[in-house]
This record gives sequence, structure tokens and C-alpha cells, in this order.
Amino acid sequence: MDKIVITGGRALKGEIEISGAKNSAIKLMALCLLTDEPLELTNMPDLMDTRSMAQLLEHLGVKHARGPGARMTLHAPDLAHTEAPYDLVRKMRASFNVLGPILSREHKARVSLPGGCAIGARPVDLHLKAMESLGAKIDLVDGYVVATAKGGLKGAEITFPFVSVGATEHTMMAAVLAKGETVLYNAAREPEIIDLANCLNAMGAQIVGAGRSEIRINGVDKLSGVSHAVVPDRIEAGTYALAAATTGGKVRLANVRSDHLGALWPLIAQAGAKVTMDETGVVIERNPKSRLRPVDVETQAYPGFPTDLQAQFMAMCCLADGVSIIRENIFENRFMHCPELIRLGANIKVTGREAIVRGVKELRGAPVMATDLRASASLIAAGLAAHGETSISRVYHLDRGFEHIEVKLGNCGARIKRMKE
Repeated sequence: MDKIVITGGRALKGEIEISGAKNSAIKLMALCLLTDEPLELTNMPDLMDTRSMAQLLEHLGVKHARGPGARMTLHAPDLAHTEAPYDLVRKMRASFNVLGPILSREHKARVSLPGGCAIGARPVDLHLKAMESLGAKIDLVDGYVVATAKGGLKGAEITFPFVSVGATEHTMMAAVLAKGETVLYNAAREPEIIDLANCLNAMGAQIVGAGRSEIRINGVDKLSGVSHAVVPDRIEAGTYALAAATTGGKVRLANVRSDHLGALWPLIAQAGAKVTMDETGVVIERNPKSRLRPVDVETQAYPGFPTDLQAQFMAMCCLADGVSIIRENIFENRFMHCPELIRLGANIKVTGREAIVRGVKELRGAPVMATDLRASASLIAAGLAAHGETSISRVYHLDRGFEHIEVKLGNCGARIKRMKE
């Protein structure tokens, strides 16, 4: 098992190229199940999660190949199976989203329920209720969802009781081949949903309203193959932006959609870092000799502040000159990084969904343990700013969502290396 070792206390200086979005790429890969023609995805990140998804798709009968230039081709002329087994689905929660495409194409599917999640329960009941609204019969048998739709799925009006990115995406994928019109109310508005809709529309789907709370989908008989570029990863961009603000220095983030992080930039500026944008990038700059300022934040559904940046934001606040209050509204158990930050010298008190962060003058390196993907990134940022050596174990979490993080940071002057434990 690998660990990341950081000798901190050095400002970051340089440029970081942002990869394709993990949260978009995984769902885009599943679209190959909806057509018998090849699907080509460019700007594809090479991550543990994308490799896990490829393994599951291969089991289902999808032929896939990696090409140069972050390119992946997926082709499913026929499906070998309509069952997604537990051993493959448990590796990554998002793989459950193959249910809708298989059901839409083959009118039947048997998919394992996903495993638990370290940052919250995240039940799939919204997904299943949406499939039932589209005319599917759903049974739960021995830990599997058994879904059938004789004659195919049918359009419906579906109102989500609360905003769910996964349920919105999953329902979109199922509804594109359904007969008639599907209308989604209280839909999630994330950029990854727009990316999914753009790819589906290029394949021949008829989706209007992605990025708004009401999405209309007119079912079509067939989808074709297409070449589509994965949207840049806003969470990776935000992570490196916060790391640069935490350590000080000057970092340019290339291949960034700055409009996808509208809730973040003002908060970084409020904390004392300068944010400059151009057509393809964002520059984060802060004098490492100046103290950061405290900032309060609460996570919200898009376009609010993303929960996937909460832990990284907290790492920055640990060095602020004052008290920051961070409220987590999305997941009920997303403060597990706090005890590890405290090991580095942070002063954090958690009460329910709120964390009170009293800034300290410096952090000190120590052995810490990653608890989930985004918590891993917060420990990286804190370790970069801390004096001395920080050793981060269980970095397999990190490899799920960050491509070559030690290389990208190393190119900006960070003393960071990957080692065997």
C-alpha cells in the first residue's frame, strides 16, 4: 500500500493542468450502454474510479481501449450480460448508474445495491422511484435490484423531493430511450449534468433544460456514437486553488472553467489570496508571509459552495488569523478529516453539522490517515503548509479522484513523494 510523504513549508509556484472531471467521466462512460455504435471520450482522466468503471463495463460486454491524449473508446454492439455483480459494483458507488442504461436498452437489469459510504448513507431510493415512474417493475432480491420494463420505459413527470445529482443523472440516462416525454422537476444543476446532456444530445437525444431545475427529455428510438470531450474537473481545480492559497505563492491553473466555481473565488479572495482569471485559466497568488483571514462558509447544492471542497477549504482556514465557521449541509458525516488535521496542530471543534476552526500560526508535520477522497486532498494541502514531514497513509482514496497529484504539485516546487508503506 502506498503513502504520500510531504516536507512542507514551501510556497507553490508554477502551472497545473486540470484533468477531465471524474464525476462526469464515470457517467459518460455508462452512455456506451445506450448505443451499439462506438463512443469516444477525450480529456478522460486515468483514475482508480474510471478503471473500476471500465472493468464493470467490460463484464457487461463493452469493448474499451485507451488511446493517446487522454482518449478512451467504448463500444457495446451487444451486451453480454444484464447483471452487474456485487464484486464490481461495490468498488465504486457511481457504478450503480448502469442500471438505467441497461434497463432502457434491454428492458431488464439486475444490479447489485452499492455498498456503504464513509461520508453518509446516500440511499438509492430516489433512483428506484424514478425508474418505477418510468414504468419499471422493481424488486429487491438478495441485495440486488431486479428491474423489468416489458415493452420498454415510458416518459413520466418526476419530482425529486430534494436535489440529487446522482438521481438526476441516472434518470436522464434511462429516459432518453423511453417512449414519450419525461419532465424532471427539482433537478440538480451541476456542470456535470450539463456535460452529460451535451454528450447525450450529440448522440441524438432530445434534452432541454440541463443546468436548470426543470429538465425535459423527449425519448428517441436510437442513439448513435459520438466523440465528446469531458468537462474539466472543477473539484480538482478548486483543490489546487485552495492548496495555493494555503501555502502561498503563485499558481496558474490551466484548462479550467472558472464559471463552474463561482462560489469559491470570492471566498478565496476574502481569505487574502488574489484571484485572476483569463479565458482558459485562473491564477491564485498570495504572499506566504501574510496571514490568511478567517472565512465562514456553508456547503450547498450547485451553484452554491460544493461539499467536495469543504475539507480542502477547512485546511486553509486552519491557518487563518481568527475563527472560521464551516457548516456541512449536504452529507451528515463529512468531518472525519478533522481529527487528522488536529494531529497537524489545527484547532477545530465539531458540533453536529458545524465545525468551528480557530486559526493557528503554524501547522506541524505528523503521520495522518486519509478517510475519504476529499479528506485526502485536505491533508495534502495542510501537509504542504506544515513545517516538517507529514506522512499520509491510505492514499488509495486519493487515487480515486486525483490524477498524478504528486507530480502536478512537485512541478510547482512541492517536496512530495509517493512511497510504499
